[in-house]
Amino acid sequence: MKEYSFAYGDGSVTLPLEESQVRAVLFGNEIPALPDIRAAVRKSLDEPIGRAPLRDCIRAGNNAALIISDMSRFWMRQDLVVPHLVDYLLDDCGLAAEDLTILVANGTHPGGGEKELRTLVTDAVFDRIRVVNHDCRADDLVTLGTTSFGTEVAVNGIAARADLCLCLGAATYHVMAGFGGGRKSILPGISGEATIRHNHALSLDPVQLRSNPLIGNGRTEDNPLNRDMLEAAGMMRDLFMVNLVMNADEKLCAVFSGHYIKSWERACREVERVYQVPLKEQTDVVIAGCGGYPRDMSLYQGTKAIDNVESALKPGGTLILVVEAREGGGPAEYFGWSRNLQDGSLEARLRTAFTVAGYVFFLNCEQARRFRILLLSGIDPAETAPMGIESYADVPSLLAAAGLEGKSITVIPRAGSVVPVIVQEREQ
Repeated sequence: MKEYSFAYGDGSVTLPLEESQVRAVLFGNEIPALPDIRAAVRKSLDEPIGRAPLRDCIRAGNNAALIISDMSRFWMRQDLVVPHLVDYLLDDCGLAAEDLTILVANGTHPGGGEKELRTLVTDAVFDRIRVVNHDCRADDLVTLGTTSFGTEVAVNGIAARADLCLCLGAATYHVMAGFGGGRKSILPGISGEATIRHNHALSLDPVQLRSNPLIGNGRTEDNPLNRDMLEAAGMMRDLFMVNLVMNADEKLCAVFSGHYIKSWERACREVERVYQVPLKEQTDVVIAGCGGYPRDMSLYQGTKAIDNVESALKPGGTLILVVEAREGGGPAEYFGWSRNLQDGSLEARLRTAFTVAGYVFFLNCEQARRFRILLLSGIDPAETAPMGIESYADVPSLLAAAGLEGKSITVIPRAGSVVPVIVQEREQ
């Protein structure tokens, strides 16, 4: 037997596995972290992709909004980048501190308090720049127009009126939009609730209750969510994107800035280089870790790991997910959708009152029909049972239920940064 370690919340857990059954242990590709974040950020602003340097896009007397991600995406460590962006805007572009607002792109998530905001931007920045939480239900949203998909685009008024919006985000795989980051700073980041719901409802097949076959990890070209998001972002007055890419150790390894589409697409190609890992064959079992807090803060956040690693699993196989989920399902409504699942009203409610949490709940139920899902988690088993997902609070109980004897296993300790790609060996 060999012990395999997985991050779990703020600590770790180990699973003893028969080493001969483990066919592969996968990590993201080894891409070095940036040795000097400040220098890399400034270079990307001075030599952007598809745009003039940032210093030529805004000047003294203008006003700007710096849009950043919320705490659920703090793994991107924007606190290491925000101070450099603020310095550049004030010192190099000549903006006055009172003409800059940092806007937290909460989407439909509730905004955090002062402690959380200070964590996101650093104390030094918080003490001299106004930091505001976006509220998707605010009564002062500004409507910009309607996309070809019928989405009425209403966004935060601060951003809509700004001479320039500087958007900071991280590109990563996303099961609905293909890739995160980029245009998602606008939709869903600073959009109204109705705008977000209409866009995200494109995740459903319009004919039957299933996920839209046009969406999926890494899929953007014909993805209706992505195309809708791009149209919405294109309605903004002026956008300048700063796209971060994290390596397998969740350290910043690349920065691509500039045009809101071109720079983001370049970041997506880098994400593929970091995340895609070759695997000789699918296995009976995949044991995946989310990577600890905040990636495993809830089932809603943690199950994003499933989307990445499903490709490594044989059809009908077993997936074990290590997810502390100290916040349970995450959004209060997540497990509330169980009632609709059990009384047969899930489709009707998703069609008429679509929410992201509702769709993720449905997606997890879809996944549980394709393969067996077991959680090592603090979640009450009764909460996940209607979904077809099993939850176990300790390793011995989990392994006893899993029945791993004689089964091939793939171990992926940090599934948030690994996308297995099956590669057949060439015949000799």
